Amino acid sequence: MNVTPIEACDARELGRSLRTWRALRRVKQQALASMLDVSQATVSRWESGQLVPSPAEQRALRQLLSARLDSAADRALANLVTHASHPVHLICDLTHQLLALSPARERQCRVPASALVGRSLWRYATDAIVHAEQGLDAAGWFGPNPPALVFDTGASIEQDVLIQASRMRWVRLQLSDGSFARLVETLSVAPATAHQATSVLRTSASSPLGRPGGAHASSSIQAASSPIAAS
Repeated sequence: MNVTPIEACDARELGRSLRTWRALRRVKQQALASMLDVSQATVSRWESGQLVPSPAEQRALRQLLSARLDSAADRALANLVTHASHPVHLICDLTHQLLALSPARERQCRVPASALVGRSLWRYATDAIVHAEQGLDAAGWFGPNPPALVFDTGASIEQDVLIQASRMRWVRLQLSDGSFARLVETLSVAPATAHQATSVLRTSASSPLGRPGGAHASSSIQAASSPIAAS
C-alpha cells in the first residue's frame, strides 16, 4: 500500500487556486483567514505566490479546495462516468478522493463502491502512478491548457483496488466551482496481468470475505468515437 504523501502540485499553485476558489464563492480574505486560523496577510501572500504554505497548511488547503459535484453540470459529468460501459472513474485532482466510477470499474475491486466513494484512493497508487504524480507540475498539468498525461504502470493486484499492468491516461477537468477533477482510463492492458487479475477477483468473490465493487484513482475522457476505460 502506498504511503507517499501527495505532493505533486507546486505549493504556490494552491495559493493561486485559493484565489479562484474565493472569487467564485465571494469569500473575502479575512473570512477565509478566520476559517483557516491564519492572518489575512498570510492568505494574501499565499495567493500572490510570495509565501509557501507549510505541510499542515497544504493539507488544510487541499481539503478546502477538494472537488465537489455541486452543480447540475458536474453531476451530469459524474452520471456519464457511472453509466460508462468501460472501466473509468472520476477523482478530485488534489486529494484523489473518488467522486464517481463505472460498474465495470467497480467489478475490478474487492469492496463495493459505497466503501470507496468519498475516500482518497491515493493509498492504492503504484510506484509508476506516484512517479507520474510527482511530475505533473513539470508537465504543465496546472497550467491553463493542461495536456493529457499517458504513462505505463505495473500491476498491483493484491489489494482491495486492483491495478493491472497497463498504459494509462489522465485528463484534468475544471468543475463549475473552479475546482479540478481527473478522469482516468486504461488505454491497453498486458494480457497476462488481465488474466491474473480476473483469477484474483474470482478467488475473492468465492471467499466469505470477498465482495465485488470499488475503483482506483486516476482517469481520462476520450473522444466520442473511442471507448472510456481505466486502469
